[in-house]
This record gives sequence, C-alpha cells and structure tokens, in this order.
Amino acid sequence: MNNLDITDSVISSLRRIIRAIDLQSKKLTRLYGLTGPQLIVLKEIQKSSDSPISVISKNVSLSQATVTSILNRLEQQGFAERKRSSNDKRKVNIELTQKSIEILESNPRFLQEEFVIKFEKLEAWEKSMILTTLQKLAHLMNADDIDTTPVLVSGPIDATSEEVNDFLS
Repeated sequence: MNNLDITDSVISSLRRIIRAIDLQSKKLTRLYGLTGPQLIVLKEIQKSSDSPISVISKNVSLSQATVTSILNRLEQQGFAERKRSSNDKRKVNIELTQKSIEILESNPRFLQEEFVIKFEKLEAWEKSMILTTLQKLAHLMNADDIDTTPVLVSGPIDATSEEVNDFLS
C-alpha cells in the first residue's frame, strides 16, 4: 500500500467515524425529538435535580451559556420546566416533565456507551496506541486546543463565534 492509499484510508476511516456519530445523533432526534446535548443535559438534571445551572454545566463539560441555551430549547419543547423554589424565591429549580421522564426511562443510549464497553475489553497497550494515534490526529487537524466534552455527538454544541473563527483561521 503506497502513501496515498494509506492517506485515503485514514481519511475514509475518519469519515466513517463522523458518519456513525451523525447517524446516531439523527436516530436520537427521530426517536425522541432530542439532540445529543439535550439528552446529556436531561440525564444530568435527572441525576441532580436540585443543582443550579452552573453545576449542571460543569458536570456535562459545557459552558453555562450553552446549558442555558439547551434548557431554553428543552423548555420550549416541553421536556423541562423552570420553577421558583418554594423555600428560596431567588433559586430556580429545573424539573423534568413527564414527557422527558418517559424518554429517560426507556434508557436511550449514546454511541459511546457501546464504544466504551468494547474499548475496555482491549489490552492496555492497544488502548494506549489508540489514544496516542487519536491525539496525533487531533494535532494534525489543528484541533489540539478545542475544548470538548467526552460525549460523541454531531453538529454544533453552540460553539461561540470566537471558537469557530479560531478553528477556521
């Protein structure tokens, strides 16, 4: 196999990975009416229902502004409600609606959950080799400084225009 064939194979493999993530994201939207980031936020609210947005955003590795934007859409779609605390009127709680509780009870899975199960079965040297190779790929694609959440989703997760400009320049 010559260098051009190897390069084409690497690019083709990257495209297959991106496509698998995209298909899973579309499946979530088709089945549940939710994007990956919305589902992540709903699952976090379910785990820690009394947490403020700042804690939720930290736990899901997204900015507070992004989580607020996601919550706005979840509220518009009837998946969540903001309610003032009866104990402290300054505090706003986020509550799941019956619609989102039913979805979460059906336990929608992320693509990465299957990946993690298979990845954990690999030998330590294989895991290390994959990590090193992916880090090198990120570097080759000028993606070293892109801050991401460890969740496989497709589409924008409300990147700021500054982040997009930095990446494109």
